[in-house]
Amino acid sequence: MSLFDSPSPEPETHGKRPLAERMRPERLEDFIGQEHILGPEKPLRRQIERDELASIILWGPPGTGKTTLAKLIARITRCEFIPFSAVLSGIKEIKAVMVDAERLRRVGRRTILFIDEIHRFNKAQQDAFLPYVERGDIILIGATTENPSFEVISALLSRSRVYALRALTVPEIVTLLKRALPVVGLQAPEELLEQIAIYSNGDARQAYNTLEAAAASAPSGPGSELTSAAVEDAMNRKTLLYDKGGEEHYNVISALHKSVRSSDVDAALYWLTRMLEGGEDRLYIARRLIRMAIEDISLADPRALEQAVAAMQAVHFLGIPEGDLALAQAAIYLSVAPKSDSAYRAMNAVHEDVEQTIAEPVPMNLRNPVTRPMKEWGYGQGYQHAHQFEDAIVDMECLPPSLAGRRYYFPTGRGLEKRIAERLEEIRRLRQAR
Repeated sequence: MSLFDSPSPEPETHGKRPLAERMRPERLEDFIGQEHILGPEKPLRRQIERDELASIILWGPPGTGKTTLAKLIARITRCEFIPFSAVLSGIKEIKAVMVDAERLRRVGRRTILFIDEIHRFNKAQQDAFLPYVERGDIILIGATTENPSFEVISALLSRSRVYALRALTVPEIVTLLKRALPVVGLQAPEELLEQIAIYSNGDARQAYNTLEAAAASAPSGPGSELTSAAVEDAMNRKTLLYDKGGEEHYNVISALHKSVRSSDVDAALYWLTRMLEGGEDRLYIARRLIRMAIEDISLADPRALEQAVAAMQAVHFLGIPEGDLALAQAAIYLSVAPKSDSAYRAMNAVHEDVEQTIAEPVPMNLRNPVTRPMKEWGYGQGYQHAHQFEDAIVDMECLPPSLAGRRYYFPTGRGLEKRIAERLEEIRRLRQAR
């Protein structure tokens, strides 16, 4: 029998197959994730819809849909689909498949050869595909979790297009789990599905496996609901239900902010971890840490803002879970840094004056005489260029007349602000001397 001949029908064992296998979509419209390559008018989507597919390499983390996508492509383009394992097959098996693929091409039938874990093939094995890819006997779809630039030979890489798949987001995995609930015969609150999605770390297969394991220990019967205990057993960890959109969300972020402001590093780490384990958006936490650096530390330690912004960039770059450590590092730094809200209070005082006083014209000495008439009208008259004076200090008033001499910023004696306060006193003495 040829590798391409259809075997005799087997008894239906659909219910015994793993949930991840049963949930594979049969239409491209039902495929979740990878919008950057499969969205409307995106490159791979256009290739599939126009039936202009060439050999491709699908590169991405486990559970992102590489095998599912390959099967969908074969279904949509009406190609023979041959799965090929780099772990179980060698040169002999490659040649046997290629003989049949070449025969089918001659009668007008196309073959998609799907190679899972193509990075496990050695150079000689990968070389064996080249003539068949070049002649068009097969459309090669390789799947790999490793960087193809290092793991796929350059000759094969140059004849293929690489598409990078991304780890699925929590909402995307929740969507998949909702679809699977009727299959396992359960209902579940969205909070529990989010816990499974977070635990799966972007891997849809792991999410399905966790749901299937939880369903096995959950109560059965019509209207049965998935329980926290069943999910905890499946994940072998405690679930932290965290209302990201309600009061508890604001309570916990408030606790984190106040712990940092109070220099309580242990409490800050506790509340931070509660938010992380509850599935809070990491970039939301990063934004709040940046706010703490500005509002509660400010110029007492200007590096606090640098640390917070760097943590935000690290989270964006690394994702979960590696980026969580950057958030913890920033929370520790902000907690132990000297505190000052002087800039915050200064801005509030300025806002109050702006609201309660008239908007006086800009003093003439601060206006820029761009044209000759403007200079004749007095623009720039009395302006003192600081760099032309000793110590770059002038006694020129820069506030409107009604606010002349007003002070808004009063630095604390903590951290760098102690030096800033000393510098301000020095500037004021020099101005008086002028």
